[in-house]
Amino acid sequence: MIPVTTLAGRKVALFGLGGSGLATASALLAGGADVVAWDDSEERIAYATTAGIPTADLHDIDWSRIAALVLAPGVPLTHPAPHWTVGLARAAGAEVIGDIELFCRERRAHAPHAPFVAITGTNGKSTTTTLIAHLLKSAGHEVEIGGNIGTAILSLKTPQAGRVHVIEVSSFQIDLAPSLDPSVAVLINVTEDHLDRHGTMETYAGLKERMVAGVQEDGTAIVGVDDQWCQAAADRIARAGKRVVRISVVHPLADGVYVEAGRILEAQAAASREIALLGGIASLRGVHNAQNAACASAVALAFGMEPKAIQAGLRTFPGLAHRIEEVGRYGSTLFVNDSKATNADAAARALACFSDIFWIAGGRPKSGGITSLDGFFPRIRKAYLIGEAAEEFAKTLEGKAPYVIAGTLEAAVEQAAADAAAANLQQAVVLLSPACASYDQFKNFEVRGDVFRKLVRALPGVTG
Repeated sequence: MIPVTTLAGRKVALFGLGGSGLATASALLAGGADVVAWDDSEERIAYATTAGIPTADLHDIDWSRIAALVLAPGVPLTHPAPHWTVGLARAAGAEVIGDIELFCRERRAHAPHAPFVAITGTNGKSTTTTLIAHLLKSAGHEVEIGGNIGTAILSLKTPQAGRVHVIEVSSFQIDLAPSLDPSVAVLINVTEDHLDRHGTMETYAGLKERMVAGVQEDGTAIVGVDDQWCQAAADRIARAGKRVVRISVVHPLADGVYVEAGRILEAQAAASREIALLGGIASLRGVHNAQNAACASAVALAFGMEPKAIQAGLRTFPGLAHRIEEVGRYGSTLFVNDSKATNADAAARALACFSDIFWIAGGRPKSGGITSLDGFFPRIRKAYLIGEAAEEFAKTLEGKAPYVIAGTLEAAVEQAAADAAAANLQQAVVLLSPACASYDQFKNFEVRGDVFRKLVRALPGVTG
């Protein structure tokens, strides 16, 4: 745990008692803050109370005594409307922050030069975060990994020299971290997402840019420049005098790290040098993973790793659960769990990796649906549509790819497996890549992916 000493002796309100909220409350108490916490869930309130966390309805407290409201990242700060606690805090002049901000303040107060790598982007954050941690660990660094990837940042070990914090940061978390200042910052890409929480693309992209622009004066900003938002951000950050390493998987760069013909290359004054080869690494298949690997390699280079060590680290990377994860085989059929693809852009990255796809898609739809995936429809042998998006997706696929409304994941797996086996193809792929949020039928994408894996491995004859 990282005790939050920067609010010692002050009254702090906290809303949201999920995993990160509980860790934050405990860290604040350990650091000497006077905490009062609350949640919309009576069950979470009861659990927090039994864990020794003081609770009270924040409607009823004296807000004039509150120094800060610590808000869980899942709670709306601005859109579609600020949460009621935000209104009360602002009316009382209390700052509204999150757990990432508390970490940054503790690091600045006690170990300002402790290595801190922050990773954001619309897609690829978790893979890139995990891969960076893997590369640095393989080179002998002590690494703490957490943040949006699933482990609350304040539950990690304290920042100190020689200990690297590798932290995935979402746009929600950036919004609650006004002084975010990593020593190495990574912005992978920006495409449309979370507009229900940020209002406009300009606001959403601006938050992503702010994290990277906030890199320490002697630090490194690593920015993928294959979309207009990130390209413009890289130029602005460079003009501000920060060190920028640009990343591309689309074209060679005169300065930066790029991917060409399966090779990660670093552009240098005289000629580019080869950093690593991606061929044959199943856990890093696809152009999107080439981008993730290039970003991670740039971080490794910033830490002084040599190409040989980077190549060895890439080859031993086991991959990420729920992101193009091979979960089983039956004859010539490969079953792939890509449950983390919660929007169309993420699903496109998986669809681009395979042909002869028996595609399981659907859930709670996001803006735009799957219309942007039109170019991949010829790869789809048949689609199996589930959840709230099924009817909408069926209209998009009509006349372009065969489909059936399966309704549930269980039915989709059974039907897709039978059809793939009967197709007698050289390699059929049953791909769960939903292009949707999971909340209509599952608690989160992890649960959805776990259920898919379990269903696949229960099929007769399937090997893990």
